[in-house]
Amino acid sequence: MENEKIRIYDENGIAQGVATRQTVHEKGCWHETFHCWVVGRENNKDIIYLQLRSKDKKDFPGLFDITAAGHLMADEAVRDGVREVQEELGLQVDFAELTSLGMIKDQINLLNFTDNERCHCFLYRKQDNNDDAFELQTEEVSGIAKVEFEELAELVMGKKEEVEVEGFVPVAGESSRFKKQIGLKDLVPHSQDYLKKVIKQIGLALKK
Repeated sequence: MENEKIRIYDENGIAQGVATRQTVHEKGCWHETFHCWVVGRENNKDIIYLQLRSKDKKDFPGLFDITAAGHLMADEAVRDGVREVQEELGLQVDFAELTSLGMIKDQINLLNFTDNERCHCFLYRKQDNNDDAFELQTEEVSGIAKVEFEELAELVMGKKEEVEVEGFVPVAGESSRFKKQIGLKDLVPHSQDYLKKVIKQIGLALKK
């Protein structure tokens, strides 16, 4: 995976060549990713699904994250990123079913890890509340949680310190349910600018 070839850009989106995933993160090269936020509707409220990253992941194991996301390879177009939804979640989604939220920059700076992403963000409206529709790629995703969208928005905007999520983790062919309180420390540390912008765009899309 570290040797996957990824197209790199400058901050303004001008292509600069191709590099390995490892080089991209070591040098902090700008690159493009595909983000898909899956939403649904329960009890007359909008909900948003979060993936629980596998504890075996190299980066940010055991944290909650965007429902499905991944790097765009050097030979891929943005629409090809929809494969992440199928691979990680097992949902059969056509690119035409997605609502574009625009390109939003995200920067994560940690020791020996600099992630500068130009994120192509999309919304997918799940039409049912059946958890059985998810077939998780367990080496990547260990579970799925759902949270009321307005609650998550208040967490991101600093109006709440914690919100309640509930979800499931596949265990021996069955679904083990959980309910817990989470804060920003339990989420992958995307930049606050990214989170606030994507929450705003999701809110606008849900009103249409």
